[in-house]
Amino acid sequence: GPQPSISNSEGDLLFLLDSSGSVSYYEFSRVKEFMWDLVHPFTFGPRDVQTSIIHISTTPTMEFPFDRYLSSGTLQQAIRDTQQLMGDTNTGKALSYAKEKLFSDEAGARPDVPKVLVWVTDGFSTDDISEPMQLLKDMGVTVFIVSTGRGNYLELSAAASQPPEKHLHFVDVDDLPIITKELRDAILDVIQANQLHAVDITSSSFRLTWPKLLSQETGYYTLEYAPIDDLARKRTKQVSGAHTSLLLSNLAPETTYEVALIPESNVHYFPPQTTRVTTLAEEISPAQVLISESAPHSFHVSWAPTLDSVISYQILYGPLPGNSVKLLEVDGKSNSTVVENLAPNTTYLVTVTAVYKSGKEKSLSAKACTQEEGSKVRHLRFEDMGPNTLKASWDPADGKVLGYRVRCRRQTGPSSVLSVSPQIHSVLLTDLASGTTNKVCVKPMYKNQAGKGLCRMVHMQPATEAQGYKHRQRA
Repeated sequence: GPQPSISNSEGDLLFLLDSSGSVSYYEFSRVKEFMWDLVHPFTFGPRDVQTSIIHISTTPTMEFPFDRYLSSGTLQQAIRDTQQLMGDTNTGKALSYAKEKLFSDEAGARPDVPKVLVWVTDGFSTDDISEPMQLLKDMGVTVFIVSTGRGNYLELSAAASQPPEKHLHFVDVDDLPIITKELRDAILDVIQANQLHAVDITSSSFRLTWPKLLSQETGYYTLEYAPIDDLARKRTKQVSGAHTSLLLSNLAPETTYEVALIPESNVHYFPPQTTRVTTLAEEISPAQVLISESAPHSFHVSWAPTLDSVISYQILYGPLPGNSVKLLEVDGKSNSTVVENLAPNTTYLVTVTAVYKSGKEKSLSAKACTQEEGSKVRHLRFEDMGPNTLKASWDPADGKVLGYRVRCRRQTGPSSVLSVSPQIHSVLLTDLASGTTNKVCVKPMYKNQAGKGLCRMVHMQPATEAQGYKHRQRA
């Protein structure tokens, strides 16, 4: 659906676009659609968001400078008109060029505003990226990476800003819309960090957050808010200087509010900060559709929220690609159902439609993948290999396995994820602290989805018991 406009955000946003010959015309066009979907709710201008594109090719090329397109219409057309250059994938050269342009008056970049780089890649580069990427991050640039191919996870997670789970996405080019909102929200966290802004927006509430300007001892904040079409209904709240957020509730749905934060300091003068926030429509079900418990011939579909004003839900599902669809109808008080009699190893498009008593309908779709037959790891075993080290081994899963993902959740210390080729059925797990209990999961990876994983808890003997150590099999 249409996105509410996002204002009061100031930053220079640069897209590093893989324009080389390793990307198909279809992939290039889908990435352009993704770029526009990502930015179109922003307000553009010299005191708002500015954006630019640099092509990755044999020689890096700037499509347009930051300050050229300062309206949604002109920027949308400029992204549509962007043509693929082909050539080599010299990402390192493009990153060095990006560092120069992100801080260049000539390119329309602004001093003292947040800098964000979004690199969309098929995971392949012909030159080194580590040094120029580190220089960018050292200069304060926040780096988001979207890999649409099978890029090297370790290399890309090191290249992205930390933590990688917030700044690195692996997604098929057809599934880019799935990550659009999450990535946009993460970008907003960067460019709104020093401004009053709203999060957790619902039909009747939102939470305001702002930078820490005062303390309990140096003053307090006054918050004023009112619908923009009826400013006479202004309401006022006061909170201590220790606060940096406040939840406003009992608001009208689909209403834009003018909000002002006034720091009342007895030490320094701080100018008021203002923002506009639009609440969501009241009828928002389904706002989430979740696919779970996937099996070769079925999966579980659930949705939220459930509202009294919904009389029934209709679940349409069919394989992709294809035109055959089937319909399930469930009661309006239900929030889940099981879809059965499906083909194994198949991607389905599932659409949940809420039918309201008023006659209105709201729909939301999600993709679901059935498992391959017998797509499960079997017989996960552990063997001591030395102090703090275990060897995990497993029997191969059935079907056309593309690899295995091994996750170790340590009781103390960071979790780790290893990806190995389909021929490998064991890994070494290191840095397991003595006396701890750790969870190890092995999951087979198939073309359309992950198979069923097998998890086991493994206990490391205390150090005092490890003397006179011998190799031994763990049950």
